[in-house]
Amino acid sequence: MPDLDKLIIGFDRALRTLLSPAQTLRPVPGAGLPEVELSESERKESGALMRVNHVGEICAQALYQGQALAARDARVQQTLAQSAREETEHLAWTERRIVELNGRKSLLNPLWYGGSFALGVFAGTLGDKWNLGFLAETERQVEAHLAGHLQRLPHHDGKSRAIVAQMQVDEAGHADVAISHGGAELPLPVRLAMKLGSRIMTGTAYWV
Repeated sequence: MPDLDKLIIGFDRALRTLLSPAQTLRPVPGAGLPEVELSESERKESGALMRVNHVGEICAQALYQGQALAARDARVQQTLAQSAREETEHLAWTERRIVELNGRKSLLNPLWYGGSFALGVFAGTLGDKWNLGFLAETERQVEAHLAGHLQRLPHHDGKSRAIVAQMQVDEAGHADVAISHGGAELPLPVRLAMKLGSRIMTGTAYWV
């Protein structure tokens, strides 16, 4: 059973993720690019897609924190914690871009966080190889999802595209690390269920 200190730390991280501006150590990708003029429809499309990406990073934070809480091996906990730190940078980048586009974050972020945290804890209780396998599959699906966003973003919205492109590189790296640390390939029905859940989440976050 998780000890009280871990639960308190986890609660603190949840509040920081949902209520505090995220911080980044790396420069924001595309920060040096000029802000181009977007039509109203292009601005709304970019804003909605960046909101979806921000929700994805909220979910990633919750997943990794839940998985780390339930992980048995210290090395696995460190792997999950490192991935979570890098996802915090993604959170900061998408949050900043939403503001620049005069957009808004999802109203359902607390719900996304709570559901993802519970899913992460469940994955962690299955054992470390499945925990890491879940991480790897999550990152693969996110990488594919980001590739789709690069096709949908306005071509001349270089700032948004630079952020999404760097996030895609990072997610692929997280998947490779998880597999190299012993992550197992998830059964096909589980992978399909994850895709369905992701589709529901992204479709809802695009509007709400």
